[in-house]
Amino acid sequence: MHIQMTTPTGDELKAARVKAGLSQVEAAILMGYPVQSGSRGGQQSRTWQALESSSDPRNMPGPIFAMFQLLTDSHPIYSLIKKNACAELDVDEIG
Repeated sequence: MHIQMTTPTGDELKAARVKAGLSQVEAAILMGYPVQSGSRGGQQSRTWQALESSSDPRNMPGPIFAMFQLLTDSHPIYSLIKKNACAELDVDEIG
């Protein structure tokens, strides 16, 4: 089985984050990226800002983006299911 996990552009990452209803800080926390105090109070994630920037050469790796999509239930093909939920399903339903 091959799962395509393409690297998103900054615009694609931002669109996925906005669609999930998350701020940059919320998305960074979800994915384990560093968050720091901002210059005007509040928090910010410079790493997440860079990943969404079209002028920064850094991009989120494809497998991490796929995990972000899975965690926010926005993956175009797959979704996460709790293991105990699978045990409750009839075997024919999983097939």
